[in-house]
Amino acid sequence: MPDYFHITDPVHFTAGTVGPPGQRVFYLQAAEGADVVTFRMEKQQVAALAEYLSGVLADLPAVSGPVADAPDLVEPLVEAWTVGGIGIAVDEDADRIILVVHELVADEPEVSEDDEVAELLAELAGLVTDDLPDDPDDEGIDGDDDLFDEDSEGGIARLRITRDQAAAFVARAGELMSKGRPLCPFCGLPEGPDGHFCPRAN
Repeated sequence: MPDYFHITDPVHFTAGTVGPPGQRVFYLQAAEGADVVTFRMEKQQVAALAEYLSGVLADLPAVSGPVADAPDLVEPLVEAWTVGGIGIAVDEDADRIILVVHELVADEPEVSEDDEVAELLAELAGLVTDDLPDDPDDEGIDGDDDLFDEDSEGGIARLRITRDQAAAFVARAGELMSKGRPLCPFCGLPEGPDGHFCPRAN
């Protein structure tokens, strides 16, 4: 049976990595009280999510005061599952950004790394909405089939984060990207010490 997580008031929301550059494993993590949930992500997914959250924040009231640093990952890491897709909604009444994280199921088709960012951004663009039910409580989003599917074969996690947490995530993601291998300016794939084969090269 798929796992469902409801983090309605997280005290902890962050991204982080384990391992050296070139072999890093990326994680998304949230916690409410003593409950900590950790999801494995691809580097490109972290970058795409940060890019989209940055755009969402640009359309909302500015965060007041300096943005606090996103926290480090809480260890030991207990991976719930690997992220397949992400939906975003904005609950302006509750001043929350809602992330709906879907588990990657085994029979989903694989995509190349250079297509993954475009696909995730397209998915986020298709799912982001301000049109939420009047009830700002967490269960209010159940009626939106695009964001929450009780019949999904994989797990689903719903995270209601603050604008401050979203801004901190964007900053943390930027730090994580800068510490990894440089990205090719043409295809966005990481370059090795001797460069790489660029799929967009003529």
